[in-house]
Amino acid sequence: MVSEATVILQMICPDRSGLVSDLAGWVAANGGNIRHADHHTDVGAGLFLSRIEWTLDGFGIPRQALPEAACALADRLKGQVQLHFSDDLPKVAIFASKQSHCLFDLLWRVQSGELAMQVPLVIANHPDLEELCKGFGVPFFCVPVTPASKSEAELTILRLLEEHGIELVVLAKYMQVLSSGFLERFPNVINIHHSFLPAFKGAQPYHRAWERGVKLIGATAHYVTEDLDDGPIIEQTTVHVSHRDEVSDLIRKGRDTERLALARALRLHLRRQVMVYRGRTAVFA
Repeated sequence: MVSEATVILQMICPDRSGLVSDLAGWVAANGGNIRHADHHTDVGAGLFLSRIEWTLDGFGIPRQALPEAACALADRLKGQVQLHFSDDLPKVAIFASKQSHCLFDLLWRVQSGELAMQVPLVIANHPDLEELCKGFGVPFFCVPVTPASKSEAELTILRLLEEHGIELVVLAKYMQVLSSGFLERFPNVINIHHSFLPAFKGAQPYHRAWERGVKLIGATAHYVTEDLDDGPIIEQTTVHVSHRDEVSDLIRKGRDTERLALARALRLHLRRQVMVYRGRTAVFA
């Protein structure tokens, strides 16, 4: 059964009394039937966050006029607004290297209809995953990266993103650090890191976790910023480990947490359930 298209409004504005009434009243005044409404007040920041989703059919403001109307509402509340439609299928590029588990999982979830997005291409810095992509009918581009060629490689990748109309990049075990110049031109990036951040940032977190004798390991899906493994966190998953586990066991168990955290984070993002503010997130799950 095809779901009804909905409108999703995300608002961040200075906190004051009556905001829930103002927002719900604006939707109701235009004939909207609210399906979901979630709100949060960050007392310390003095900010009010709201996510309201309502049925598009029968709404009094035409779809094409809604962005302008939402901006007018945000101006009245002295806030910032984003407006989305549930039937939009954003174009997402997946970056990978040699490890296949996260890439395979995402392509399978897209194929099965679990993730509402299009994947026009996969970009990797090694050729190993080309056959996997062929099996899903997804174009594969290998763009090798070396210290000497990094700038040129990133320009090639940016051209590919522009040519394919990409709106979001997902780093599915892409073992390269994107430069600040790349992120300035394309900031919409989600990464999966193989540790429960902020613990064990950087390389070889499973090895370092084993050396410390931890009893839990995890994975963290986050938005990418110039600061390595320090962007706003979307989703985290964990699994128990014991003194009997070797590094190889941590890596094996960790792959499951990586797949799950990345898939959950991407679904939350696609459903517009994540709001970023002041370097952190509010997740209306």
